[in-house]
Amino acid sequence: MDHSIIFHLDVNSAFLSWEAAYRTSILGESIDLRTIPSAVGGDIEKRRGIILAKSIPAKKYNIQTGEPVLSALNKCPHLTLVKPNYDLYIKCSKAFMSILKEYTPLAEQYSIDEAYMDVTGTEGLYGPPIKLASSIKDRIHKELGFTVNIGISSNKLLAKMASDFKKPNLVHTLFTEEIEEKMWPLRIGDLFFVGKATEKKLKLLGIHTIGQLAKADVNLLKAHFKKHGEVIHQYANGIDCMEVMHHALPNKGYGNSTTIPFDVYSSYDAKLVLLSLCETVCMRLRADHMKAGCIAVTLVDHSFHYASHQKTLTSATHVTTEIYDYACKVLDELWDQVTPLRQIGIHTSKLSQSTAYQYNLFDRFKYDKHEKLDKAIDQIRNKYGEDSVLRAGFLGSELNHMSGGIAKEKKTGITKC
Repeated sequence: MDHSIIFHLDVNSAFLSWEAAYRTSILGESIDLRTIPSAVGGDIEKRRGIILAKSIPAKKYNIQTGEPVLSALNKCPHLTLVKPNYDLYIKCSKAFMSILKEYTPLAEQYSIDEAYMDVTGTEGLYGPPIKLASSIKDRIHKELGFTVNIGISSNKLLAKMASDFKKPNLVHTLFTEEIEEKMWPLRIGDLFFVGKATEKKLKLLGIHTIGQLAKADVNLLKAHFKKHGEVIHQYANGIDCMEVMHHALPNKGYGNSTTIPFDVYSSYDAKLVLLSLCETVCMRLRADHMKAGCIAVTLVDHSFHYASHQKTLTSATHVTTEIYDYACKVLDELWDQVTPLRQIGIHTSKLSQSTAYQYNLFDRFKYDKHEKLDKAIDQIRNKYGEDSVLRAGFLGSELNHMSGGIAKEKKTGITKC
């Protein structure tokens, strides 16, 4: 057996499990959502209607995570739907991580419902890895009311692959000597980092299983996929050098997107949405004392076609008005102003903490004054709420003046898990 021992923990149908645990143990409901065809879905009326999580009985109707709620209801008319409750999910996630950190300081939160643990050298305290994993799994179920799968291996990649084996509430191993038997027969789409587009291209090359990818010519893969081809070839062979991180890595970019309650046809409405996104993104930049040197805008039209475009700034900034002006220029270059839009996003990158600002000799933009104004507005919003100050353009508008992240109507204030 390899020296390092890594666990990957994955909450089974997280959002739905957390809803079910809360409703049965706290609210005293008699029906457990996990035992009936059910799903957590977005707000249909506001066009955020997609399936976020579904129960095992719902899987029998071929209901998929990410598909529109209306599509899921067509497959299963008696599907029980509940709206997402993000405050609850955050609290459950924190309770989940709190238990893991009792066993090792090397516990890394990978997402809201996934985590890694490095338990190397703890056999003297907790016994063999499988015994420890089973103990953690059972404790989470007993104390928090939901189940997890735990994958055990010598690196993060194989541990994650193992946790995706048969579910729910199980422990699996996938060490290097088990790769050929347990991982290589799996379809290529099951490999971490292989998305649908990559899977389609690999199949055109005659590669249908992880084992075939592992044995493929790496130069052929690099010719078709560049660096990505080399990475997935290593993954297919179980090679991964990433360590478990017990602290969060710094942001490489700040971004937000929002699905619009109506089709956007006019430039005015599209730019108003952009402004609302810039408000939230720039507020986060300033809170972390960061500035952005590149702005990207993403669009999804009414036919679900995706497009993006970016622009490098003359000087890094976190001033809302300046980033908004750049974002509008990117939008004008990206959008034909004819095709209706249903989703708009903004992303900032090339981050720095520089205090310097490069002025243009012919630019009349008053950077210092705008920066002081933004910081004053941030202080007011932090003290009195984000709605205490809003731009006049949003008066009478159907649009939220600070978009992206968790919608306000979903913040329910539930305090227990």
